[in-house]
Amino acid sequence: MMLLMQLPAKSRFNHRQILRLAGPMIIANISTPLLGLVDTAVMGHLDSPRFLGGVALGGLIFGFIYWGFGFLRMGTTGLTAQALGTQEGSESKCILARALLVALLLAALILLLQQPIASISFWMIASDPVTEGLAQEYFAVRIWSAPATLGNYVLLGWFLGLQKVNYSLLMVVLGNLANMLLDLLFVVQLQMAVEGVALASVAAEYLAFLTGIGLMALQLRQLPGRLRMTRVIELSGLRKLLAINGDIFLRTLCLIFVFAFFTTQSATQGELILAANTVLLNFQMFMAFALDGFAHAAEAVVGRAVGARDRKLFRISVATATLWSAVVALVFSLCYGLFGVVVVQMLTDIEAVRRIAYAYLPWVMVLPVLSVWCFLLDGIFIGATLTREMRNTMLFATLICFLPAWYFSIPLGNHGLWLAMSVFFLARGVSMAVVFRRFWRKICC
Repeated sequence: MMLLMQLPAKSRFNHRQILRLAGPMIIANISTPLLGLVDTAVMGHLDSPRFLGGVALGGLIFGFIYWGFGFLRMGTTGLTAQALGTQEGSESKCILARALLVALLLAALILLLQQPIASISFWMIASDPVTEGLAQEYFAVRIWSAPATLGNYVLLGWFLGLQKVNYSLLMVVLGNLANMLLDLLFVVQLQMAVEGVALASVAAEYLAFLTGIGLMALQLRQLPGRLRMTRVIELSGLRKLLAINGDIFLRTLCLIFVFAFFTTQSATQGELILAANTVLLNFQMFMAFALDGFAHAAEAVVGRAVGARDRKLFRISVATATLWSAVVALVFSLCYGLFGVVVVQMLTDIEAVRRIAYAYLPWVMVLPVLSVWCFLLDGIFIGATLTREMRNTMLFATLICFLPAWYFSIPLGNHGLWLAMSVFFLARGVSMAVVFRRFWRKICC
């Protein structure tokens, strides 16, 4: 709150700027769960529930695989935003080229190792033979989207770093819309079932990638400076990129672990608890998609301020992003308090699951105000390329706070599991705030 008191009276432009950056990203983010609903609806109308299970299982595997490579977007955003602040067009081009090079090399590695990846994935996620067979059909098709998916991460991050959020919005919405339409074509019209859903995803990813390449070419012509390959492959630049991406990768692995652990511990308490917790996690995921829009805005604006060494812009950017993130988090908490029961009823018809979800709904109501700070600070840290600090605070929150909180709250049952999740988000926010306070004093004092 101290930051808000320092917000100058002439900051209305920055409020518009934050909303201009966050708005398109919120729309783009929300289109992703809508795509998931279409996939579910298309599979849910086939003659066997096993088709839905096969797509869900295959989608879960790729969710974890591709989520782990999210560092390609985040690292590219921070570096590009700082280059924009220093007005070094040639450096922005080099950052893009390096990131695309890394993305395509990683994609080639994924395709090369697809059989071991499949074996390990299906060993870790046990299922009945029929459902697993359908998931393997999905995997065999979807894996070929790797070059486009990882390339899209880079392009989205680069456009965001340049504050070209409309380009990012166009890529995401066009890709998701194409995916929905192709789902209907391949599954409903051509009767391709699981393979149709996977093929729709692959085609949509490449359509988004080609769109991004076209927008990239347009933007490259507008940036000053020349792109020299000798500079692209300089060891210093590559080391910096790999170090940043490595930190973000470890941070993301911790996040994946926490949610996977939460799910597995839910399952140990029975299928009804697992179903209720899965329903309630949708509340948190939807809120996260919205708040990520402000985190993305903070990445772009803070990165530019740090690159330009503009203390005033840095202070105003942080304060404005803090204000809007806090307001939106409070709105989510209020809405979940007022309409949470209605949303649960929309998400499941099973009365036993509904009753259990109602009992744990208060945890979902408080999570927005507990977790908003780590979403916001993620964006600030990425913009300032404080990735090592972000990695360390995530390790602290996971290993020192989340796991002990879960262990000591086992007697509380499912309430203890939700308590551990709340402790995790709170620990991330507090530890990142401590680190940020030191950085704030260094930059602004």
